[in-house]
Amino acid sequence: MKDSVTAAQQTPPAQRSTRDLARAAVSGWLGTAMEFMDFQLYSLAAAIVFDKIFFPDVSPAIGLIAAMATYGVGYVARLAGAVYFGRMGDRIGRKKVLYLTILLMGASTTLIGALPTYATIGILAPVLLVVLRLVQGFGAGAEIAGATVLLAEYAPVKRRGLISSLVSLGTNSGTLAASGLWAILLAVLSEEQLLAWGWRLPFLLSFALMLFAVWLRRGLKESPVFEERPDVVGGTALTKDEVESAIVTSDEREGGVLAAGIRQRKGKAFFLALGLRFGQAGNSGLVQTFLVGYLATNLAVGRSVPTDAILYGSLVGFATVPVVGLLGDRFGRRVVYLVLTALTAAIAFPVMLLITSGSTPGVMLGMVLGLNVGVLGLFSLESVTMAELFGARARFTQLALAKEIGGILATAIGPVLAATLTAVTGSWWPIAAMLVVYSLITFVSALLAPETRGRDLVRLEDAV
Repeated sequence: MKDSVTAAQQTPPAQRSTRDLARAAVSGWLGTAMEFMDFQLYSLAAAIVFDKIFFPDVSPAIGLIAAMATYGVGYVARLAGAVYFGRMGDRIGRKKVLYLTILLMGASTTLIGALPTYATIGILAPVLLVVLRLVQGFGAGAEIAGATVLLAEYAPVKRRGLISSLVSLGTNSGTLAASGLWAILLAVLSEEQLLAWGWRLPFLLSFALMLFAVWLRRGLKESPVFEERPDVVGGTALTKDEVESAIVTSDEREGGVLAAGIRQRKGKAFFLALGLRFGQAGNSGLVQTFLVGYLATNLAVGRSVPTDAILYGSLVGFATVPVVGLLGDRFGRRVVYLVLTALTAAIAFPVMLLITSGSTPGVMLGMVLGLNVGVLGLFSLESVTMAELFGARARFTQLALAKEIGGILATAIGPVLAATLTAVTGSWWPIAAMLVVYSLITFVSALLAPETRGRDLVRLEDAV
């Protein structure tokens, strides 16, 4: 045991070429783009047509709540996937897990497009929808966490924020593709055509993207940080008992490195990461999901207006995401977090006034601002900061859990809560209030968190 651990610790740094980095970057970007394309396809469908296709026998308001609840159940499966695949990724490597998650996500998303409707098979239709949403969520629960870990562990230290932001750019690309597809469908199809067969097309077309992503990941090399970890021998992480045995038989330096990773009291970094996640996740659920249905159902705004707004916001995001990544590399993660979250809270009510004004330019401007400042900007920072907060031994698992628990508490529950509060109050102000609360939670978390820029990601212990 001692010899194997010593050999692992003396292994020279894993070398990766520029081509390897490029392949990892494209793989991480594409997988995340696919996840968020699936996410946005489903969320837009839930907001626009699923209440009529799968829940037709209830009032419009109840149908919207039911569609949002069906959208939210996937987050339960995401949590299970985060635990299962996260632990697998920390033990046998990031690459193998990312190959499995892309298959699960792609297959389930494609099958949603082939589902029979309520009119065809009755109550079994929404049941099957929930089942596929659960399978989709199980795979997605570790996809973005794995891509985040992989890119952060591949990136040069001085450009870690910029390169890691490609994961966020993947979310933007997926949102853009899904919103673009829905915008086209809403523009060229009648409501009858959309409900009859048009809604299926985006889900079925995602199959081609899945095939390309699978092919790309087959040739991907393992994370260099995983290979350099002192607790990894022969491509597999040692168990806790094996590491404890190695600590006893190792010299002071070797034993200290291993002990730092498994004897550190866990928890603080996790809760800080959870708080950092809250603002982005909650704001995303409100801006990208709930407002689309709310504007169409409650304010009688044309359904193409909010989807077009998300489309334009995603285009602007291609500049927002890398700029925020660069700012994080230049000034540190904490200060940029504090500025963005404070700004989001400050503009929440003005943005909602614009969105609910009934003016198409107002809706467009409000949603573009909300999406870029309160969602995409925070996501760009989140991609690198959460990876740096955690030690290498449990980075994948802790990061995945922080993302998914934050998703359940904010993104999944948020739209349902917003639908309920706006129905009860008859007003939009609860949406703005929720944006403020979500953003302030992340502001406080950033205030309490350490600066992680430049941290050595091979270290086994958390940053706090």
